[in-house]
Amino acid sequence: MIQVETFPVPPLGCNCSVLRDDEAREAIVIDPGGDAAGILRRLTAQGLTVKAIVHTHTHIDHVGATAAVQRATGAPARIHEGDLFLYEMLPVQGQMLGMGPPPAAELDAFLRDGDVVTAGSISLEVLHTPGHTPGSVCFRCKSDASDLLFSGDTLFAGSIGRTDLWGGDHAQILRSIRERLLVLPDDTVVIPGHDRTTSVARERRFNPFFRSG
Repeated sequence: MIQVETFPVPPLGCNCSVLRDDEAREAIVIDPGGDAAGILRRLTAQGLTVKAIVHTHTHIDHVGATAAVQRATGAPARIHEGDLFLYEMLPVQGQMLGMGPPPAAELDAFLRDGDVVTAGSISLEVLHTPGHTPGSVCFRCKSDASDLLFSGDTLFAGSIGRTDLWGGDHAQILRSIRERLLVLPDDTVVIPGHDRTTSVARERRFNPFFRSG
């Protein structure tokens, strides 16, 4: 059975998610943020083997612990190629927040639209949703219990991601959400990159950027 644990991590409260298959004892880590020790404690307590570390985008608050988690687990780390320039700009991103750059991870093959990342019975479909950053992606996970969407900083409860940083594009993020996310089933549970969980139906109806009445 697939289990999901989502929890905020420093430095900016990014939601890190650990998806695990309890039977296979395998896991996928989404957006490790900046708390490697806390993430590794959870993985060790559950006796999990991490099969992949994946990222919705490469702003520093979502990737700061990637290298440390990778070193401890040996898992491949993947981003979308459209965000490689941002990953290479981690020192600049760190300067903006008054912090040093995190160590760089060894990146595996790039994520591409339509890819499926697996661990045990877990399957994450990659949806390329540019706009917040050129390489922003969302991950869709379908299971018997629920349909989950890990939306990163593309779609929030009642809002959308900012587009005033490197490579951001307001028209593009609106198009990505409208064409790739709001077409998903109403009961899809949306787990954003920050703050609270929502649903596709709720955002389609009440999000001020897309309100349909």
